[in-house]
Amino acid sequence: MVAVPVFNIEGKRVGEMEIDPAVLGGRVHPKLLKQAIVAYADHRRQRSARTKGRADKQGSTRKLHRQKGTGNARVGNVRTAIRRGGGRAFAKRIPTAEKAFPKKMRRLARNNAILAKIESENIMIVEGLSFSAPKTKALTATLSALGIHGGCLLATHESDRHVYLSSRNIPETDVCAVRDLNAFDVLLREKLLFTKPAFKCLQGDPERLQEVATDE
Repeated sequence: MVAVPVFNIEGKRVGEMEIDPAVLGGRVHPKLLKQAIVAYADHRRQRSARTKGRADKQGSTRKLHRQKGTGNARVGNVRTAIRRGGGRAFAKRIPTAEKAFPKKMRRLARNNAILAKIESENIMIVEGLSFSAPKTKALTATLSALGIHGGCLLATHESDRHVYLSSRNIPETDVCAVRDLNAFDVLLREKLLFTKPAFKCLQGDPERLQEVATDE
């Protein structure tokens, strides 16, 4: 079992919670984490960059003049790449294939990313973090009390609009429900924070985070 420290919103350590490393994959697989980052970055591409080739340009396919006897250089049709207004010789096309990353690999990569944060001591649990209205100042004070200055990812039990709105103006700070965690977002930020109910969901069955219980 590995222990994760629990802090209150004033930044004082009030205890710890334990989790079995086997639940998170047993050990960290660096190659899998790299593959996850490459795959998620590839899936974020807009895939709209392209240029026009010869087939995409308008114009006749007729040869401009005969091959020999004119004294001019050989030339093809008006859409050739060497003429102004012609198509590109090696046109850039929209890539159709994305890097495959199956569900079981995504889940294991997410669990490994969390385990890596635990092993590097860049994870903590926050107790009593809830707002009745968006309060950026209060959330900033809590992060400062926890010693977080280089960005963090905060995982909540379920989608919390008030916490999300409170974090929007804080640089390099992201908030998401525990069921939406993925390896890329976990590794992107220096620190990983869990609310206490969110960490309990992780302790229970990280393979079925989509079925998060509503009770704390």
